[in-house]
Amino acid sequence: MAERLPSYSAFWPYYLREHARPWTRALHFTGTSLALLCLLLLIVTGSWWWLLAALVAGYLFAWIGHFFIEHNRPATFTHPLWSLYSDFRMYGLWVAGRLGDELRRAGVQP
Repeated sequence: MAERLPSYSAFWPYYLREHARPWTRALHFTGTSLALLCLLLLIVTGSWWWLLAALVAGYLFAWIGHFFIEHNRPATFTHPLWSLYSDFRMYGLWVAGRLGDELRRAGVQP
């Protein structure tokens, strides 16, 4: 994506299409789960190293999916806050079992 999208409502379907392959989403969900676990460990232990671990886990798994499976550029490079929000939105929809409907609306086969 060379240009910036004008609104979050335009970004969200784009974001889902950039995660069209199931293995890309699986890597995102793995990274997000590990990042959340690391943040929990940060709270429990008070060790700030867990914050670094959360960032590494969250981005490493996602970027592997984009570069090696999806073969696209992560949206976080052009829309960092929308991308972060969308990652947690996609994760929450997946956990709730409602991601398939959103993917179909964006033109992606779940």
